[in-house]
Amino acid sequence: MSKITEEIREELFKLQDEKYRDFQVKLIPGKDTEVMIGVRTPDLRKYAKQLSKKEDIADFLTDLPHKYFDEDQIHAFVISEIKDYGKCIEEVERFLPYVDNWATCDQMSPKVFKKNKTELLSYIKKWISSDKTYTIRFGTGMLMQHFLDDDFDISYPEMVAKIRSDEYYVNMMTAWYFATALAKQYDAILPFIEDKRLEPWTHNKAIQKSVESYRITPEQKEYLKSLKIRTK
Repeated sequence: MSKITEEIREELFKLQDEKYRDFQVKLIPGKDTEVMIGVRTPDLRKYAKQLSKKEDIADFLTDLPHKYFDEDQIHAFVISEIKDYGKCIEEVERFLPYVDNWATCDQMSPKVFKKNKTELLSYIKKWISSDKTYTIRFGTGMLMQHFLDDDFDISYPEMVAKIRSDEYYVNMMTAWYFATALAKQYDAILPFIEDKRLEPWTHNKAIQKSVESYRITPEQKEYLKSLKIRTK
């Protein structure tokens, strides 16, 4: 274990909130109190910003796998602060195989991606075609975050619609993607729902999340509800 990893671990235990840890354990499958310290997210973000400026932070980023969930969270937040695109992609690629839960996956959101969308797209395509649950989820999440507005192209939802998985956290992200896409690109995305291009569970979950959205009109909600697939 590197010196900076020891320092980070010590600091995390100083920030520990055991009640929060016990609450958090219930939200993240596969994690128990042995691997969760219980540091609140705002504290993790603040600490990660400080760490991102340290010269020896690379020693922590290469010290994988981490023992604690909170260390994974710090890792995700530090990556999100990296300003050099090439370095950021390198660290994302190194870390993704070790991401094993939805929280770490969803909270890793590099700011530098916004300015490098053309280069990012090839990585998104690779991540989405992975066989690792949270790599697929991360790729879909980045496509949802960066390519549903001015940079939207119909080939992007085509990619997501082709994903087939038995993993809940993959299918939930696919549903989230299509619900968000309906809110932002309704006319382009509606045929995916009308033509039932998604697996039944994912299809219905996308409709459910759309109906819960304030960005979908009452008329659109009623129509979407009529497109639900009846399951036994």
